[in-house]
Amino acid sequence: MEISQLNIGMQVPDFAALSTMGPIRMSDYKGKWVIFFSHPGDFTPVCTTEFIAFAQTNQDFVDRNAQLLGISIDSNPSHLAWVYDIYLTTGITIPFPIVSDRSGDIARSYGMFAPDVTTQETIRDVFIIDPLQTVRAILIYPATNGRNINEILRLLIAIQTTDEYGVLTPANWEPGQPVMVPPPLTYEGLIRRETDPERIGLECEDWWWCYRTIPFPESE
Repeated sequence: MEISQLNIGMQVPDFAALSTMGPIRMSDYKGKWVIFFSHPGDFTPVCTTEFIAFAQTNQDFVDRNAQLLGISIDSNPSHLAWVYDIYLTTGITIPFPIVSDRSGDIARSYGMFAPDVTTQETIRDVFIIDPLQTVRAILIYPATNGRNINEILRLLIAIQTTDEYGVLTPANWEPGQPVMVPPPLTYEGLIRRETDPERIGLECEDWWWCYRTIPFPESE
């Protein structure tokens, strides 16, 4: 099986498909962030817990101008029966579309099959796609282990923070915590950080390792 491979910085392939909310195209979501994620199959226990968790945090994604979008190679009737069963069992409605990809063409174009795949099911890929439809992050989980939805949301917020403020986020960063600034590109910038970092709103461990809070002071 020929497998495509998307990488960070690439434009995502457009597609037209049937979903639980009607016909859609990936290009319908230009101008929004998209969390496009695959799951191995409907009526499976781990996938069910993931979809419930996504549904429970959906508004948090909406508040960040992000659209959740699921996909597997199951049929649309299977998707519909599954989300209805989730509703009957838990009272939770799945508020985002699930794409039907019976041919596997969409999954192949996004690299959602493992290269050594022996059964026709997608692995747990997550693509964070920006409003220009560029891949900004890729997370891959095995079929046996469910995703941490809060981490996906945290990463989305981190990327959006980087875009808005031109900053970096350190290990284990959570929204509201200090962010990092890129190292200076000039010797003058180095000296300013060495001599008076507080004046330019920085707290530094060293001239190349500095933090600041947001919202930021005027740019240096």
